[in-house]
Amino acid sequence: MRHHMAAMLLVGSAFALYSLHPRQEPSAGTTPEGQNWTRRVRIAGYGLGRRPPSEIVRDATDSHVFGIEVDNDITGRYESFLDPDVKLADIRALASEAHAAGNRAFVYIAGTECITKDADSNPHTLAKDHPDWLQRKRSGEPAIFTGGAAFWIRKGDEDVWISPYATAWREQYMTRVRQIAATGIDGIYVDIPYWMTHFDGWQDSWASFDDYTVEAFRRKTGLDARRDLDVGNFADPHFRQWIDFRIETITDFMREIDRNAKAVNPMVMTIPEIYPGIERAAVVVGADVYQLYGVTDAIAHEYAIGGGNHVATSRSQLDWFRYQVGMRTFRAFAQGKASWILNYSWDGDKNIAPPEPMMNLAMSVVMVGANSWDAATHVMSGSNDLPTRKRIFEWIEKHEKTLYEPRAPIHPVGVYFSPATRNYFPDEFMRSYQGMVILLLQAHREFQIVTPRTLTAFRGSTLILPDVRVLEDVERTALGAQVSRGARLIVTGTDATGLSSDAVRRFPDCPGRAYLKRLETDFEKTNPSAASDVIEAIAPDEGVRVEASPSVATDIASVGGKLHIFFANFDGLVAGQNAVQRPQQGIRVSFAAAGRGKAWFLPFLGEAVPLQGQRQSGRLVFVLPEVQKGAIVWFEE
Repeated sequence: MRHHMAAMLLVGSAFALYSLHPRQEPSAGTTPEGQNWTRRVRIAGYGLGRRPPSEIVRDATDSHVFGIEVDNDITGRYESFLDPDVKLADIRALASEAHAAGNRAFVYIAGTECITKDADSNPHTLAKDHPDWLQRKRSGEPAIFTGGAAFWIRKGDEDVWISPYATAWREQYMTRVRQIAATGIDGIYVDIPYWMTHFDGWQDSWASFDDYTVEAFRRKTGLDARRDLDVGNFADPHFRQWIDFRIETITDFMREIDRNAKAVNPMVMTIPEIYPGIERAAVVVGADVYQLYGVTDAIAHEYAIGGGNHVATSRSQLDWFRYQVGMRTFRAFAQGKASWILNYSWDGDKNIAPPEPMMNLAMSVVMVGANSWDAATHVMSGSNDLPTRKRIFEWIEKHEKTLYEPRAPIHPVGVYFSPATRNYFPDEFMRSYQGMVILLLQAHREFQIVTPRTLTAFRGSTLILPDVRVLEDVERTALGAQVSRGARLIVTGTDATGLSSDAVRRFPDCPGRAYLKRLETDFEKTNPSAASDVIEAIAPDEGVRVEASPSVATDIASVGGKLHIFFANFDGLVAGQNAVQRPQQGIRVSFAAAGRGKAWFLPFLGEAVPLQGQRQSGRLVFVLPEVQKGAIVWFEE
């Protein structure tokens, strides 16, 4: 990454300092109050049926896995969709073995996809038996695919995508969900519950226009989806209704899965796997994680920025920060629920060996409070280097309380994520939003992602609206209340607030979008001083100061009543060439506080060591040891 002189930047606010002893880490069996097992998983995947359950659980236990994914996909294979008994027995046996070992397990099922093997010689396939169930383009072309359309579809197999409104299919699907929940398995993992828009030739289809879906849309809106939409025109009010309808459909599908599963087993968790994150792709496939967090227990994010590359070795410096934006946003959407990050560290890169990118990926994930799942190459199981995975998981297990206890804001700058603006103006909003969050990350300011669900509870001194173009009346009322209590409102780009000019500081030429463009043009030479006007417009705070390179991302929060700062170092990482960071030396943290001032420094994959602060000009100043990949610091008195 870059070498810049550390700039002193103000962050956070006053906080309480506590005991002089290092924090006690929990035993493997404990869970922070109010959290369930999904918040502390260390995941690995296994093929159920290919290995006996006892062997799977033994292997998981030996490698510090907690949260075993098993794949025998009842709903996504036509044969077991019709007759699930053998697979149900396997799931039941696995659950029993996992529980006996004090572990947890969850089972993979497909969402709206179903494969029939040897379809070319099989008289009964899903498409042959139920052609009316299939999703379709506006032209009527059905969502049927064969080997080569995706790496998991074998030659001769039939792969189809089904409309969530196909009544008979949905009834049978929910029956299978209830049967799976009854096995005692801890979680049901629903892979890609999407509208088919991501295979070649379907990206711009905005499917589905099958009879079931078209009729459901007509009942809801009175519109004919085949005739009344200007498909792809985000300014068309009818197309906007189609956007909302498609997102509501997938959200309701997952809500029904959760309801059916818990009707049989109230303790079972529902976890969808979603590859779009917060960008335009979420609108296209109709799976919006902002909405889905409200109806499920956790989300597994197979996150690729804008639908692109997931692999750590191929990430540019800017990509690492974009991933930080996405993951921080997931954590805000989750409101305490778990965010699993299913990404890939290495996929055969000849210039970089697996261990370093494995550590980089895990570090970047856990420093935002998410759970890491890194499989072999580009699949869901195995590991690129098992000793490295064991080392990472053992460290996470030992320090899971520090990593996964709830993180509470102290005195943050707010950045508003507007789902409606993202839905109707995805490209414009996302560039403003990403640029603004990266600016705050590189400036080492404490910030909080604020959403319509959390707006009224926000208590920071400044709230930024990055080109937010769509606001409901209830949002405007809440924004007015924030201004009335004394919060400073910064509006960039379009102003949709309706508030008087005295209440808002406006930047018509969005500085977030401009900052992102500068980063894309020359990442090495761009730093927060390039956006000093908006930085200066943020309400000042003399609480905590962090002096560190913009190559380091920071997450500042209260954990267990103590100020914590999580550092992620990306300096020196070069896509496809280098996965070893330049160590960060001389990072300084200071604040105004009484007392002797003691801190603890926990390097990624290392052990905690005490730090002693020094008084300088009325402040306590801590100079951190060298930060290699990442580190956590917490402060006590």
